[in-house]
Amino acid sequence: MDAVILEGKRADGVEVINGREFMEDAKGALVPLANVKPEDKLQDETVRKIMGFARDLSAQIARFKGHTVADLGSFDALLEQEYGGKIGGAKGNRTYQTFDGCMKVQVQVSDLISFGPQLQVAKNLIDACIIDWSEGSRDEIRALVMRAFNTEKEGQINKSDLFMLLRLDIADDRWKRAMEAIRNSITVTGSKEYVRFYERDSPKDDWRAVTIDLAKV
Repeated sequence: MDAVILEGKRADGVEVINGREFMEDAKGALVPLANVKPEDKLQDETVRKIMGFARDLSAQIARFKGHTVADLGSFDALLEQEYGGKIGGAKGNRTYQTFDGCMKVQVQVSDLISFGPQLQVAKNLIDACIIDWSEGSRDEIRALVMRAFNTEKEGQINKSDLFMLLRLDIADDRWKRAMEAIRNSITVTGSKEYVRFYERDSPKDDWRAVTIDLAKV
């Protein structure tokens, strides 16, 4: 029996075995290159080309983020050494700006939070309130509650709408206990930093975001 000579997979996804060209399909089967439809070859080639650029760009953004964090950290350390204090507020939010006021870098720190079992207690108390309210009354609150607890997806909640509930002033004792249960359910599990970039033509103009997020370009 002749030995099988593997020559490896090329960058274009074509695998050469005993001098013959194959492409591996999604099921792991090797399909002779001649049997692959031209449109499938073109689609494969297009995706590989885009992915090559995407990998390079992703690596470049990762390096940029690393350099940005390092540069701002060095500046913070210099200020701390000079003045004995750190820039920014208690949560770590910071803003850096050019001397002419036309460029700025903002670091925003957002808390990562989770909700404990008290949240279900709050939901039961809120449901009791809604059931007792007369039909048509406080419909906007009913809608807010439905959005907050996202009843279409079990176990899911909408944090922004949930926090809106905490701002409502309702005299019902059950509602007050529900709001207290929501507050007690909140646990801060960590934080995440977001770095954003802005520029403007002059200090009198509005800021324009320098967008790095591909979805927002």
